[in-house]
Amino acid sequence: MNAAEIIAARLHAAGVRHAFGIPGGEVLTLIDALVRAGIRFHLARHENAAGFMAEGAWHATGAPGVLVATVGPGIANAFNVVANAEQDRVPLIVISGMVDPAVAMTYTHQVFDHGAVFARVCKASFTAASGAVDVMVDKAIGIATSGRPGPVHIDLPIKVAAGEEPAPRGVLRGPVLPTAPAPGEALDRAREMLAAARRPVIVAGLDVLNEPGGAEALRAFAEAGGIPVVTTYKAKGVLPEDHPLSLGGHGLSPKADAILLPLLREADVVISAGYDPIEMRIGWRDPWDPARAIEFVHAPNTHDMHHAGLSWVCSVAGGLAALGRVGEGLWPCGTPGAVRARLLEALRPKADWGPDVAMAEMLVVLPGDAVASVDSGAHRILLSQHFFARHPRALIQSTGLCTMGCALPLALGHRIAAPQRPAVAFMGDGCAEMVLGELATLRDSGEPVVVVVFVDRSLALIELKQRKEGLHNAGVDFGRTDFAGLARLFGGIGVTVRGPGEAGPALEDALRANRFTLIEVEIPRRAYDGLI
Repeated sequence: MNAAEIIAARLHAAGVRHAFGIPGGEVLTLIDALVRAGIRFHLARHENAAGFMAEGAWHATGAPGVLVATVGPGIANAFNVVANAEQDRVPLIVISGMVDPAVAMTYTHQVFDHGAVFARVCKASFTAASGAVDVMVDKAIGIATSGRPGPVHIDLPIKVAAGEEPAPRGVLRGPVLPTAPAPGEALDRAREMLAAARRPVIVAGLDVLNEPGGAEALRAFAEAGGIPVVTTYKAKGVLPEDHPLSLGGHGLSPKADAILLPLLREADVVISAGYDPIEMRIGWRDPWDPARAIEFVHAPNTHDMHHAGLSWVCSVAGGLAALGRVGEGLWPCGTPGAVRARLLEALRPKADWGPDVAMAEMLVVLPGDAVASVDSGAHRILLSQHFFARHPRALIQSTGLCTMGCALPLALGHRIAAPQRPAVAFMGDGCAEMVLGELATLRDSGEPVVVVVFVDRSLALIELKQRKEGLHNAGVDFGRTDFAGLARLFGGIGVTVRGPGEAGPALEDALRANRFTLIEVEIPRRAYDGLI
């Protein structure tokens, strides 16, 4: 076997069936090896989008995402999505072609130090070396999937990729999973705090999603004690959001936070279960008294955005199991129920037409097994509050980096890896214009993904911030793009929605279509005022 074949075989053994990217001469040997190993290679129009497609496939299957990029500008284009994978804890294997080191000593065309660039945003960066390719790729997969997941970069020199390798080892390392907290005085104190608690709250985040059995353990613990659960946007659905103990996903909406954060201050015990504040706005700094907080996370607290008097780097499920049971007579004042009612009322559409009305119509008809993705912007905050996730990863998005242009490729990558599930991407018009080329990728895939674009000809969230700060309107408004017409030109179905009663039927029709549909939803300018 050559090095490329060993890499492909190891990725296949780790469950990978799809890779995404754009070919270049330096990665042709690798792409050929991937295809022969049973890993389908999907052509995107930009490496950033390819990386989000790979993330979408990971959400669908649990196998690491794979992004392939050629030397120089190819891999440089991928920096955003790799930084996103680091902040959103995505096990992304990034493989770049590389000019052979000996050649690079006297050849500079398209050459820069890939490893140095990506080292700061990856858990590890390797340069493949003859004689140790099997060890390297096993390490890459293990590091990417262990503990708190993240991206790992592999630079693959041209000659190494095609060169013969020794017979690979027979062992593929598995991910190293966190353990339960050790018995001792600290754990005894935590148990005593919980047993005496009358107003406990669970705040759950990213780490719960990435731990096998984490969501199930959290639900069982919450139900056994009758403890209300708040999640981050990424952790939406770890407790079904139509569950009476669910207070929904939060983090970026000042309107929702004004209702929710007082509950955390009133709680006598806050259990931070895999909660990572990288998703949260600045208003979530120190949201509770550290003396009343118990924390189980997969990595040490180096963010200082919140603190916990009792903290373990361990399995979230193991930590919850070790805590024992809560006392009787929780929340005698009924506060969580009142908070839930206030949140539901606050989110109820108030106007005849706007993004909240359109979302409400669409979410009613969205199938229970569908996956939705949402891009960054005002529409994302609104949809994340409206969307009731009934299972984990039902709504996928960029939450740590909050990068624009992710929703379409996330939905497509998920649909490619899980063709039995409907996929709908919700985007703003500014986000959609960033990735118009991926409509061609949608066309070529043949997947009937639905793309919903909210059209107000503005970067609405930034324009809203400008007005609140009394600043000039600058750089946030743009012209009207005919998104429905573009969809038709790219071989899809284009639909325009302009008023109440139209959005739901449009989505129903799109979900029955045999090719991709783009639904542009025309909303008034400044339509998000008062909604988020």
